[in-house]
Formats: sequence, structure tokens, C-alpha cells
Amino acid sequence: MNSPIRSFRDLDAWDAAMALAVNCYRLAKSLPLEERFELSAQMRRAAVSVPSNIAEGHAAGTDGLFARHVRISLGSLGELGTQLEVAVRAGLLRRADVADVSRQLVRTTQLVHGLARSIRMRRLKKIQAAGAVIVLVVISLL
Repeated sequence: MNSPIRSFRDLDAWDAAMALAVNCYRLAKSLPLEERFELSAQMRRAAVSVPSNIAEGHAAGTDGLFARHVRISLGSLGELGTQLEVAVRAGLLRRADVADVSRQLVRTTQLVHGLARSIRMRRLKKIQAAGAVIVLVVISLL
């Protein structure tokens, strides 16, 4: 049986995003020195943004804000994927060097999309329940 989500730390998407961020930090250290303050910093910021936004959104307390922060996380995942591809195409990293992080990126993206879908479904159920209550009230007034 699944345990209830009490904290962002209980979310698989957050956990995967944290592991991805840590591995991106390690990978960024292997960039040439001249890129350590440019591309490396951008990669690290994008990677850290993913779990940070999931945590901030969860803590916000509303599904609307949570959904917004999860969408921002998806944007950061897109940025990170692009930055990794730039590093490979520019010859700064070999494709083999980014293979594990790329797999993590794909898996994390899947989990964050799943989280977004879950929030949408929960919001839809709340809207449908509110609509049913309104219909019952209107019918009772007739």
C-alpha cells in the first residue's frame, strides 16, 4: 500500500530530481576550465531548479501553485537537456560522459510529467465535485 505524501521528500519525482542534480554537479566538474563558470554554472542552476521547484510548489499548499512550479521544473529539465547536448556538440563532453545523466534526465522528466498529471487529475476531481454540489443545490431550489 502506498504511504501518504506528507512532504515533498516523499515524492519520487523530487527524489529522482535530487539524484540528477547531484550527478550534474559531478559532470559539470569535468568540463574544461574555461567553461566552469559559464555552461557549468547554467547546468548546475537548471539541475538544482528541478527539485527546488517541486519542493517549493508542494510547500505552497495549493494545487494551482504546485502545478505552476512543476511546469517550471519541466522547463528546467528541457534547459538541462539542451545544455548537455550543447556540451556534447561543442566537444566539451563526450556522449559517453553524459549517457548516465541523460538516462536520469529522461526518467526524471517522466516522473515530473506523471506528477503534473496527478495534480491535474486531483484538480479536475475537485472541480467536478464542486460542480456536483452546485447542481444539487440548484435542483433542491427548484
